[in-house]
Amino acid sequence: MTDRLSHSLRSDAEDNRARILDAARTLFVTEGLNVPMRAIARRAGVGPATLYRRFPTKRDLVTEAFADRIRACHTIVDEALADPDPWRGFRLVIERVCELRAHDRGFSEAFMAAFPDAMDFAADRADTLKAVARLADRAKGTGRLRPDFVLDDLILMIMAHRGLHAASTATLVAASRRYAALVIQAFQDSPAHSAAASGRTGTARTTRQG
Repeated sequence: MTDRLSHSLRSDAEDNRARILDAARTLFVTEGLNVPMRAIARRAGVGPATLYRRFPTKRDLVTEAFADRIRACHTIVDEALADPDPWRGFRLVIERVCELRAHDRGFSEAFMAAFPDAMDFAADRADTLKAVARLADRAKGTGRLRPDFVLDDLILMIMAHRGLHAASTATLVAASRRYAALVIQAFQDSPAHSAAASGRTGTARTTRQG
């Protein structure tokens, strides 16, 4: 009887935690990080005391709500690196990051702006970018990624994604997928681009020899 009661209490606590995080993510995205903790508790269907017992401060709650984005990015990059075709893996990164951001709606930027001293997340982001840079080098080796691609191009693409707006999430996701397709097309090497790059290299060599 005691074991069943203990298990039931743990299950209720986990349910409360999940509801709080779901409510927090929704409200942080729609209303920003300044949404009151009581509003989050109300949306989650729990009392303020329950919320504060699980997450004593706003930062604790925001950090945990943000952690799933970190895990999602890790998964995307890990799957891309594991793909035997680096170009396909690189395309996967672009497609899935765009889709993630269509649902994210600037939440990660809001987090970093509100908590600029969250160095663990900053370091984590730097490690992720290094992994993507390795993937890009491998994709260049296949001849599919244009040789003048630099990581800043990808960062610029991610930043520009914030300019997408739509009346609904479904419409935004559709626009995001089209945006990703256009970005991939721009990053893909082409015979014309390769010939132009070879011509520039040849000119440079001739100039040095002269």
